[in-house]
Amino acid sequence: MNQSRRLFLQQSAAVGLASMLPFKTASAETSLPIGVQLYTVQDELKKDAAATLKSLAKIGYREVESFPLQTVSPADLRKMLDDAGLKCPSAHLFFGLSETDKLLDQANTLGAHYVVSSILLPNPVQADQLSKVLDIIKTFTLDDFKKIAVKANEIGAQAKKAGLQYAYHNHNFEFRDYDGHTGYEILLSETDPSLVKFELDCGWMTTAGRNPIDYFTKYPGRYPLMHAKDFPADTPVNTVIGVDPKHPPTEIGSGHIAYKPIIAAAEKSGLQHIFVEQDPPIAGMTSLEAVAISYKALRPIV
Repeated sequence: MNQSRRLFLQQSAAVGLASMLPFKTASAETSLPIGVQLYTVQDELKKDAAATLKSLAKIGYREVESFPLQTVSPADLRKMLDDAGLKCPSAHLFFGLSETDKLLDQANTLGAHYVVSSILLPNPVQADQLSKVLDIIKTFTLDDFKKIAVKANEIGAQAKKAGLQYAYHNHNFEFRDYDGHTGYEILLSETDPSLVKFELDCGWMTTAGRNPIDYFTKYPGRYPLMHAKDFPADTPVNTVIGVDPKHPPTEIGSGHIAYKPIIAAAEKSGLQHIFVEQDPPIAGMTSLEAVAISYKALRPIV
C-alpha cells in the first residue's frame, strides 16, 4: 500500500471514530446538555410562557427543570415544552404542602424522571404558617434533620412506585454546625441511596463554606443532578437561609465559583443533568439575558 493511500485510510478511520464520541466545543452539543431552572425566568414566564420557553431553546438550552407555576397547568406546560423542543427531566415540587401522589402525577405529566424537594420540613405546616417557613428553618435541630431523612425515604418510596426518582436539593442551612455535625451529613447517612438522590446546589454549598468537589468525590452515584449558581467573590460564608441583598447570586462567570473542576468531578461521580439557576430579582438585565450569559460561560467547559 502506498503512503498516500495509507494516510487516507488512517484519516478516514479517525474521522469515523470522532463522530461517535462526545464533541466538547463551545458550540457543539455534548452528552451532558445544559438545562435551566425555570424559577430563574419566572418573571418572563408570567408574561408569556410559550415565548419564554422558545427563547430558552434559541439560547441553546435543551432541558429545563420545572417549578410550580400557578398560572400554567402541568399539561399546558408540557405542550409548550414540546413545542419549544425542550425536555423536562426534573421537577421541583412542594412536598409536604400538597398530597404526594398528586405531585408525582404532575411530574409524570411533565415527562420528568426526577422529583425534587426545594425545601423539606420535619413537621406539617398550615397554610397560615407558609410565610414563617424561613423562621422555622432557622430553628432546626439535628433531630429535625433526622425527621426530614425519614420523610425523604417515605417520599422516595412513593416516587419509586410511580416510576420516578426522588432527590433532595440543598441550600446553605443544612451545613450549620451542631458541635461538629451538620444536618446534611445526617441526610446523606440516614437516607436510602436507592430511594433518595441529591441535587447539589454548588452556589449554596460554596456559600456555606463547603467544596462541591469533595461531595461529588466522596459520594459517587448520589448526585445525578446539579445546580450551577454563582455568587460575588466577596460573599461571606454563612449558613442562614435566604438571599443576602448585599451579595445576591450572579450570572455564571461573573462570580467566584470555578466550574471547570467541579463539573469534571461531577461527571466522574455520575452527574446526568446540570441546571443553571439564579435567584431573582436580577439587577441590570432581564432574566433571559442573565441565563444567556450563564449558558455561554458553561458551554465551553461541559
